[in-house]
Amino acid sequence: MVQRISVLLFIALIGTSCHDEKGDPVVSDPEIAGGTWDVIQSRIFEAKCVSCHRAGNTFATQSGLILTADVAYEQLINVIPKNQAAADNQLVRVGRSGLPSLSNSFLWEKINAPNFEHFYSDHPEYGELMPLNLPPLTNGELEFIRQWIIKRAPEAGSVVSEDILLDSTIFLFPNDSFQAPAQPAQGIQLHLEQFPVAPNYERELFKYQLLGNTEDLYMNRIQIQMRKGSHHFILYDFAPGATLPALNDIRDLRYENGTYVVSTLLSMQDQIYFFGTQLRITDYTFPPGVALKIPANKALDFNSHYANYTNDTVTGEVYVNVHTIDRSEVVHEAQNLFLNNTSFILPANQVTTLTEDYRFSNTRKVFMLTSHAHQQMLEFKIRIKGGARDGELVYFTDDWEHPPLMKYDPPITLNPGEGLTAEATYDNNTNRNLTFGFLSTDEMMIIFGAYYEP
Repeated sequence: MVQRISVLLFIALIGTSCHDEKGDPVVSDPEIAGGTWDVIQSRIFEAKCVSCHRAGNTFATQSGLILTADVAYEQLINVIPKNQAAADNQLVRVGRSGLPSLSNSFLWEKINAPNFEHFYSDHPEYGELMPLNLPPLTNGELEFIRQWIIKRAPEAGSVVSEDILLDSTIFLFPNDSFQAPAQPAQGIQLHLEQFPVAPNYERELFKYQLLGNTEDLYMNRIQIQMRKGSHHFILYDFAPGATLPALNDIRDLRYENGTYVVSTLLSMQDQIYFFGTQLRITDYTFPPGVALKIPANKALDFNSHYANYTNDTVTGEVYVNVHTIDRSEVVHEAQNLFLNNTSFILPANQVTTLTEDYRFSNTRKVFMLTSHAHQQMLEFKIRIKGGARDGELVYFTDDWEHPPLMKYDPPITLNPGEGLTAEATYDNNTNRNLTFGFLSTDEMMIIFGAYYEP
């Protein structure tokens, strides 16, 4: 079923798991070898952290954290960090609450190199990313620790596959000067050229352009790199029969005086989500054998939103690397998930929690989920609706600017009649009611994702 953005009403107005959330016991997976905590200690901490975080070392004294095997677990679990800013923000080094513990973990804040921009921009008082003056942990090591935290950080039992550690790639920090990333070895590179964003202004624009593929492509990985100041970047397709915008024209969402461009709003009503991110640097790989088909001679609508809160004009620009595999390697064709709640009111000066259920008529294997909301959002949760896992929390964020792109391996299986529940809490601390809108001072409640059918 095609999910579409509903904008006509808006125009009228303006003109998996080892243990569930309830605390069931941790159950080891017999197919996973070795204790997960023991692997973290021996293969990650001992190799890359203990040289500094050992008794008597200056860095251990400064941070109050010792990571030698005799005390590391007790030093981490539910311990308030010595960093006062982190303590004031109610972080613990590692919590045992499952998904919410990721955003509440000082350890994760300190090692999560791909989210460096959030770390240094939003929390410079947290110090430096770790390991200090060394390359970041590999992407496999980060994913291994991330999954351990999500599964409530047990000391005993095997809850994460060691195969994840085979990924030895390392996040590369960008240069201060923005430049094009390397071309994909197999695939295509797309480019949204430079455009100005006026001082103290939010500019959102669209550009419908051909990808340049003369034959069908199968995307299994996508990289997105944006200049600083981006709120989001989304690629959209259009529903069959839609009136398509002109190729290569820049379509602004608003005029310079702030009023909306009705023709742009109308062009949005038949858009279909293809892929998007709020992270300035994104690198997402689909599960093995899963790929998204891109038909020959395809065009997509590029949507970039920049928020410039400075007194100077800034420049927006986006590069997209579409990595592809041969058709013979594709076992499942991916489908995109777009679930959008546009009918809500957030009363002025009030905290409000909204819930919205979405059920599906066919079996879906969901392997990616992320959320989209604006600056009044406090928390965004996604739960399974129906079936044996009814109510299980599968997604959580309390960061509206940098929501995670969650990967699920194995995917979340939703049988016919089952679905997802979006639960978002907002603090409308303004003197006006808030509704669905496109500025970051309005609000949204969207689930983006991807799945395949068995």
